Amino acid sequence: MKRILSRIFLASAIGLASIEGISQTQAAPSIDIQSVLQQERSWASMETKRIKVADIDWAYSEGGQVGKPTLMLVHGLAGSRDNWNRLARYLTPYYHVIIPDLPGQGDSKVPNDFDYSLPNLTEKLRRFAEAIKVDNGLNIAGHSMGGSIALLYVAQYPVDTKSLFLIDSAGVFKSANTPYLKDPTTLRNMLVSKPGDFDRLMKIAMNTPPFIPKELKDAQEKLMISQSANTSKLIEQLIVMSKLFTPDSFAIAARSIDQPVLIAWGDKDQIINVEAAAELKGLLKNAQEPVILKGIGHMPILEQEQLLVKPYLDFLGKHAK
Repeated sequence: MKRILSRIFLASAIGLASIEGISQTQAAPSIDIQSVLQQERSWASMETKRIKVADIDWAYSEGGQVGKPTLMLVHGLAGSRDNWNRLARYLTPYYHVIIPDLPGQGDSKVPNDFDYSLPNLTEKLRRFAEAIKVDNGLNIAGHSMGGSIALLYVAQYPVDTKSLFLIDSAGVFKSANTPYLKDPTTLRNMLVSKPGDFDRLMKIAMNTPPFIPKELKDAQEKLMISQSANTSKLIEQLIVMSKLFTPDSFAIAARSIDQPVLIAWGDKDQIINVEAAAELKGLLKNAQEPVILKGIGHMPILEQEQLLVKPYLDFLGKHAK
């Protein structure tokens, strides 16, 4: 049982789980999803912690040696800190790594009337960083919606940040001919609120969805359904924000960033098309040439995290000192 569980890697940014080394003919045991997630964190050398900051009860993972440069990794829509576990295991030997569950997502708790707007999420993330004393000299990375939060964070707190890593990052782009930018209400299709939604979302989010044993898939889908009320509130805020902001107003925030930036994108991304990577590079003053991942969809941190390891470690070696 322990050997099998150690080979199961869950992620819930889109509630996605992947299996390494388990064939479709092997039967998966009955699994407690929280136990599996905890084993995955341990495998990545991450420890679960909690802290109350104002009205938010934050859950976060921490790993690596305190005193080394700090990385903060920010997950995407409907996600959790566990999206990053597969990449984090390559980072903790060299860096101090912090991965929070964003407010109302994963295991972080908020009041019913919490404001899910991106500016508020960014400001709350800053208060979290201050509370755990990692706000100075921070290297921040974000995936999807987490990328837009990470970008806003660096734009608002430039003195205290050293670098930025954007993976298939959300934004308001001129070149992105993706459904949610043409019609923001299509974001509602990403909500897992009933049985069957999980399978549909997997096909959108990944180019080649992995095989997942039914027991594990059902457990993950139930978890996402239980969190769908908060996810729905966040989606509605994103729809509002997409109507308020324009490519020009988004560009103002991006152009204000002087820090070195690494951009990575799956060329088969069906949610935010790959052309956005070049547009981002053109807006950011100190961005490297984007890393384009062939045959990968919207979830590189789950589909093929190994392709991100060397570029990110090389980037950090230059800028996270």
